Amino acid sequence: MVRDPNLLVGAATADDAGVYRIDRKRALVQTVDFFTPIVDDPFVYGQIAAANALSDVYAMGGRPLTAMNLMGVPTDVVPLKVINTILRGGAVKVKEARCALVGGHTIRNPEPVYGLAVTGLVNPRRMITNAGARPGDWLILTKPLGTGIVTTGIKRALASRGTVRKAVASMCALNVVGAELAERGLVSAGTDVTGYGLLGHLGSMCRASGVGAEIAASRVPVLSNEVFELIKQDCIPGGSRENLKTADEFTEWHRPTEAQKILLADAQTSGGLLLCVRPRLLNDVLKVLKKGRTLCAKVIGRIVRATKPNIFVVTDRQ
Repeated sequence: MVRDPNLLVGAATADDAGVYRIDRKRALVQTVDFFTPIVDDPFVYGQIAAANALSDVYAMGGRPLTAMNLMGVPTDVVPLKVINTILRGGAVKVKEARCALVGGHTIRNPEPVYGLAVTGLVNPRRMITNAGARPGDWLILTKPLGTGIVTTGIKRALASRGTVRKAVASMCALNVVGAELAERGLVSAGTDVTGYGLLGHLGSMCRASGVGAEIAASRVPVLSNEVFELIKQDCIPGGSRENLKTADEFTEWHRPTEAQKILLADAQTSGGLLLCVRPRLLNDVLKVLKKGRTLCAKVIGRIVRATKPNIFVVTDRQ
């Protein structure tokens, strides 16, 4: 394997994107993400897929610079009008991110997939990685959980319109605030919460940082109380079930409910940022999050010392 000193973040720490240094003040942030439709509206699907891909750059503290469409589609099933609507939804989010859409590539595929390859810029001295968490850091979440549960409820026609609207609004919201927090040097470490769920991404951060974490299950924000009703109706994605099995290997449970366990492992699409913040900087970070109108700015736990990267889930913060 060829080692390149300018590769600042690669695959070793399972971070959100790769980072390659150009010079002392600039580094490229590179990521790619795409998935199959999770909502019926093609325009909304395009928005969500684009926001999800752009989030990786924000999670590293960067700002998106260019984006390229990636699409696979069964052309004999999906009309051209629908394809164009998906791409238009993505373009709206790319524009909102003040990012240049420079092209893309489409192939035939048995089922539709759409997403982006995104390149951004970050100051190497200000970037956010998942390897900088330190004992004593507060853990802050910027979007409520439950999108995996709700999108499964959509497929089964069990989710109410109000809950669907909340889920769509959450998934379409850009995590722009990550860049501002990085540029101000307010965050020790961070990641975005996506397919591996809160526990999966927090587990990766603990391993990369050599620390443990404590989560107060009752303080974790949820999209709607209906999410727990959907869990009772078994609207649980297969990915969330697998996440929970994996999380059991590194998580110690202290009397959370089964529904809370599932929520913490729920596979998110275009989820929020999970941020590690030094206590003295907490108020400054909360002010930035409020100004940035994040969907929530909830302190859900803290980073702790650990002989191995364990996560401790309690019913309330101790």
